[in-house]
Amino acid sequence: MKGLILSGGKGTRLYPLTYTRAKQMMPLANKPVLFRVIETIRDAGITEIGIIVGDTAPEIREAVGDGSRFGVRVTYIPQDAPRGLAHAVHIGRDFIGDERFVVFLGDNVIQGGISPLIADFANHPEWNSQIVLTAVEQPEHYGIAKLGADGRVEQLIEKPGRNPKYKVAPSNLALVGIYMFDAHIFEAVQHIQPSFRGELEITDAIQWLIDNGYNVFPHVHQGWWIDTGKPIDMLRANSLVLEELKPHIDGSIDSSSQVDQRVTVERGAQIINSVVRGPAIIGEEVRIVNSYIGPFTSIYHHTVIENCEIEYSIVLEHSLIQDIETRIQDSLIGRNVVLCRNGGRPRVLSLTLGDHSKVSLL
Repeated sequence: MKGLILSGGKGTRLYPLTYTRAKQMMPLANKPVLFRVIETIRDAGITEIGIIVGDTAPEIREAVGDGSRFGVRVTYIPQDAPRGLAHAVHIGRDFIGDERFVVFLGDNVIQGGISPLIADFANHPEWNSQIVLTAVEQPEHYGIAKLGADGRVEQLIEKPGRNPKYKVAPSNLALVGIYMFDAHIFEAVQHIQPSFRGELEITDAIQWLIDNGYNVFPHVHQGWWIDTGKPIDMLRANSLVLEELKPHIDGSIDSSSQVDQRVTVERGAQIINSVVRGPAIIGEEVRIVNSYIGPFTSIYHHTVIENCEIEYSIVLEHSLIQDIETRIQDSLIGRNVVLCRNGGRPRVLSLTLGDHSKVSLL
């Protein structure tokens, strides 16, 4: 089998952070989401991976390279514009050839990996597709699957809440963004038309397979899954990944600091006269001075936190946060941000700051 990662989207829901960064390169527990997707596919035994790229292709190419650092071989497949998931799958045909393959959205995070799914699909050559589903509370906002009495997928609807034909979702089972296909999916894409959103929908292509007698089976995922499309989703995903992290200490902690057992301190980091409570991760060459870092916080590399309190937040690289008297929480702070105090007494801070921001609090 081969792997196909879709990383061509613009990430508008994460603006302003994604004005200057590919959304798939946003880190969770100090590792970009795209790296986690590559490792998930590799751990399932797949080493040939194609990555669909768009406007952010240079950043992704520079970060991932030829894939050798992950133990895989990467082929880049350019997409001229976001034209829907089915279109992205279609342009990967030359890379895929006639092999069976897995499609993974490059901004999704799933608990437990996909090794059992890949094995299940490989052991059922009569299956033409397998799709991963999970129960959600607001199904009208997702691609939704309705299952038949035989357990097979019967009907797929893309975002029924926005679809003038439906409005009401026929089930609460949402498509997670992980799909297994054989080569018949390419025939399906050629037979569908753009949806009401103006895109070639993967749900329509899979529905074509169903309507034409091909075997589409579901896998209902029981663990957590998050589409990291919005700041609140990034923070939630970060907290879940931090809970699964195996802590280690490679940096330095002075005798006046308190760091609990659920904290990772990466190489070159310094914690000075500070308290860090996990789960949390302190990145490479970070300095934490006279500060409190609370649970579910990730501080990316080469950042300085001094005289501050931060919790349930993500702070990206090369930022300076200094002399803030009120606690920062539920915040997503970009690269090269300077956040410092300039008199006054604010009561609460909840921030989403893009790269190269500079904020002085009055």
